[in-house]
Amino acid sequence: MKTGKLLVATPVVLGDPNFHRAVVLMVDHKTSGSLGFILNKKLEYTLNEVMEGIDSEFPLFFGGPVDPDSLFYIHSYGSEIPKSIPISNNLFWNGDFDVITKRIRSGKLSSDKIRFFLGYSGWGEGQLEEELSQKSWEPFDVKSQTELIKRPSVTMWQECMTALGGKYVMWSNAPENPRFN
Repeated sequence: MKTGKLLVATPVVLGDPNFHRAVVLMVDHKTSGSLGFILNKKLEYTLNEVMEGIDSEFPLFFGGPVDPDSLFYIHSYGSEIPKSIPISNNLFWNGDFDVITKRIRSGKLSSDKIRFFLGYSGWGEGQLEEELSQKSWEPFDVKSQTELIKRPSVTMWQECMTALGGKYVMWSNAPENPRFN
């Protein structure tokens, strides 16, 4: 699994509330394990509600069930944020949080270029490969990774399922809970 790819949850993960209809951006993949952030699960509160000294109302997203009290972020600022970890040529994760807070306070941080997460999605050695073989996830390529930050989270899963085509088109139009059909 390459860094920067998306994983789209298939109906196989229907019973898992953490990953139901999730679209995960893979930010790190090694033989020892993998790490990603769920892009399409927006939380009901904003960054200023969980961080002291922050006045801006940046949206927060549920990145995954691992370490849910920790803040993570992806951005397209690159070397402007020291210690950022490259995902691709134009997309990075984390970096010097002092620089982030200074940019927030000065109004030099745009929600079109950064997305904040509480928690992350993690897989141990061989776990992701096993889930891929069980078809719990479908890998998905995106043309512009920086557009992922701007993209509305509400329709992301349906759009990915439709783009995957075949049997997934039917699932893209299924109700949130198939029992209500």
